[in-house]
Amino acid sequence: MADPDHYRILEVSPTATQAEIKQAYRRLAKLFHPDRNRSTNNHEKITTVIAAYEVLGDPHNRRSYDQLRIYRTQLDAGFSSDGGSPAKNQRQQRTAAAQAHYRKQQKTGQQADTELDQWLKLVYTPVNRLIRDILDPLKDEINDLSADPFDDELMRDFQLYLEDCQDWLMQAEKIFRSLPNPASVAGAAEHLFYCLNRVEDGIEQLEYFTANYDEDYLHTGQELFRIAKGLLRDAQAVVRAVA
Repeated sequence: MADPDHYRILEVSPTATQAEIKQAYRRLAKLFHPDRNRSTNNHEKITTVIAAYEVLGDPHNRRSYDQLRIYRTQLDAGFSSDGGSPAKNQRQQRTAAAQAHYRKQQKTGQQADTELDQWLKLVYTPVNRLIRDILDPLKDEINDLSADPFDDELMRDFQLYLEDCQDWLMQAEKIFRSLPNPASVAGAAEHLFYCLNRVEDGIEQLEYFTANYDEDYLHTGQELFRIAKGLLRDAQAVVRAVA
């Protein structure tokens, strides 16, 4: 089976900027998210979108991927001699390259366990902690603000909390993309992905509230955080079943 074309999956050009890639990823993620569009939700599609963004969303991973694409294009171009018939030595080179690639991709049980341990330690645990740092204080922060939402000092304290949330979210998103998730915890990674999206949307709604005091934004932000907590619990359930 041919390797997936990550640019085609994200519907962007190979010359797209990182900002354009992120914008395309967010658009597709929202399009196929079951909470947003039940008529278009597609588990397989969102999985390929996440996988493509894990590569193209990180500049280092993208450079490696682009170099591999160029190499394969050059290799394929060199496989045909006059008349389109592949030369024997070129066929041997291609077969050897394919076999080497296949061997490299094979993982022993021990390697798989090591990768799982690394992902849990380096990705899942810190991301889970950062999300908790964002979600858990919200009730107390709103209770403090409710004493007088129009008090400048109370509102400033709430805004500082949201600024911290933005910083924690950026850290969590960076860590989440730092390692590919093992297949055994794909479900947990998917729940974390949706959780981070709900957190981001929730922070945005709460920031709107601080700008205009419209309680609809406050309630929407609270609901999005509630959904994020449920997704985080779902991720934890998957991890407990695997670890």
